[in-house]
Amino acid sequence: MPVGGKLPNTLGLYDMHGNLWEWCQDWWYEYPSGSVIDPLGQEEDEGRVRRGGYWSDTSKPCRSAARNASSPHWFSIAIGFRVAALPAED
Repeated sequence: MPVGGKLPNTLGLYDMHGNLWEWCQDWWYEYPSGSVIDPLGQEEDEGRVRRGGYWSDTSKPCRSAARNASSPHWFSIAIGFRVAALPAED
């Protein structure tokens, strides 16, 4: 599917779900109870976080809140990363 072929989400981002599981900077750990903002975890043997599901998954993991962990050395056609840039400041 061409990039930007669907409407953006409420944050103005396009094509965020269902293409690939996406590697994240975070190390895996169970979230603590209560509210947290952008937790990174601690470097441990649990693996790096991946989010979002990919095209042959069921619909449940194809959302940004879906998270799983894998060894940073693991590779698959089902996992990738998203290149992003901050907007230039005036």
